[in-house]
Amino acid sequence: MQLYHHPFSLNSQKVRLALEEKGIDYTSFHVNPILGKNMDSSFFRMNTSAKLPVFKNGSHIIFDTIETILYIERIAVVSVGNNSFSSQEVIEWMRKIEQWNPKCFTLSHIPDKDRVFVSKFIRKVVIARMAESPDLASAYHCKLREAYETEEKLKDPDVVKRSKESLVQLLDEVETKLNDTTYIEGDEFTMADATFIPVLARLVLLGLEDEYITCRPNIADYWVLVQQRPTYKKVIGKYFNGWRKNKTLMKTWCSLRVRNFLRRY
Repeated sequence: MQLYHHPFSLNSQKVRLALEEKGIDYTSFHVNPILGKNMDSSFFRMNTSAKLPVFKNGSHIIFDTIETILYIERIAVVSVGNNSFSSQEVIEWMRKIEQWNPKCFTLSHIPDKDRVFVSKFIRKVVIARMAESPDLASAYHCKLREAYETEEKLKDPDVVKRSKESLVQLLDEVETKLNDTTYIEGDEFTMADATFIPVLARLVLLGLEDEYITCRPNIADYWVLVQQRPTYKKVIGKYFNGWRKNKTLMKTWCSLRVRNFLRRY
């Protein structure tokens, strides 16, 4: 089993948490989207959406996050004897959490200068890959158009406002649910938690913990609790806790600057 992912990818974190919680062995391949590695033809042929993560088991390839997590649960029955399946309530929570798209919200909290620099670099990468693989030109054109459309969306304050409102609604629902339970769906950790934890981690990474987490006492306690889990430490804490955050981000930023200077797209 192979997982193509990256620590920066929120959905990658969700799938990795599921894999680690279920004790599934897998081969890890880092694909850094900020450096445009998800546009390399070898990856792009496998997944023309260029989105992460991609889970591959033999000839079976899955792109959808929830579908991947449910598939992992089925694998766990055979490989490690874990016969715990997500209930319908857990799946509904997973889908509810997945409805919030973090892309515009995240990009809106990145300085314009840095965001535009990365966006231009990615577009250059797409153009370079298009020249190398003309048979994939139409798919690459779609990604190029998508990059321009994203920049246009970020100019519309209503788009960012709706994304924020959707996030607040989700957090308020979880806050209410945690009035009666330790975790999202009861007193045991479930895949709903594996899906939700990366959302909180993204808010902390963006420096928005006080605005969205600390002000909600139940979620604040929940956040402290889940950070103690070994799976959290391995999947997220290893890269973003304390000084590791600066190391992770600086390594990518330096590589991005060097490649742009040398025009190695």
